[in-house]
Amino acid sequence: MRILLIGPPGAGKGTQAVRLAAHLSIQHISTGDLFREHIDQDTELGQNAHAQMRAGLLVSDEVTIGVIKERLARPDAERGFLLDGFPRNPAQAEALDGILADSDSQLNAVLDLGISEAEVVSRIAGRRLCRKDREHIFHVDYSPPEVAGACDACGGELYQRDDDREATVRKRLEVYRSETAPVVDHYRAQGLVTTISALGQVQEVLDRALVAIGRGRADVSGTSDC
Repeated sequence: MRILLIGPPGAGKGTQAVRLAAHLSIQHISTGDLFREHIDQDTELGQNAHAQMRAGLLVSDEVTIGVIKERLARPDAERGFLLDGFPRNPAQAEALDGILADSDSQLNAVLDLGISEAEVVSRIAGRRLCRKDREHIFHVDYSPPEVAGACDACGGELYQRDDDREATVRKRLEVYRSETAPVVDHYRAQGLVTTISALGQVQEVLDRALVAIGRGRADVSGTSDC
């Protein structure tokens, strides 16, 4: 299967992408991972991506499309893949359509993780990390520490990343609305989009995704074709 998973920041896209790809035994293709791979290997694409990142810019469409095109040409992608983080705008979506058409293939499904902006802000802005070990993550509402401001595991100070502050989260949502949400419309016009609720436990959301692509139980709620 060839699947695109899309959703706003805070929807749990990265978590679901890894699990869904593993469940289906297909390649999880993340633009972030690809950029790091090309940078580590010092390819021309990696050099260009690194230069743009150092300048504080988003990696250009040209470079992003280039790394995706190279990745989809690898033999393991022929068995299926799940795209995570691409396409991020309509121009990239059109480029992806062309790449797939050149190999006489197409996407089988586009899964849109549905979540309200209020929930996104609550999820991200409430997150707190341990300064000693960033693997220890808490949430002021959903998983608060036993002692306010201190990590349960090591006692380290908990802090809020700048990227997690409410004003920053709302800005990221604005960018998503203007640049990435139109990708959903692009694929909805092709009849490929199913919107599933991103609320609930990780397994519940995964079950909805599997139902949406015909690989799960038909009694899971929170899935629509709108």
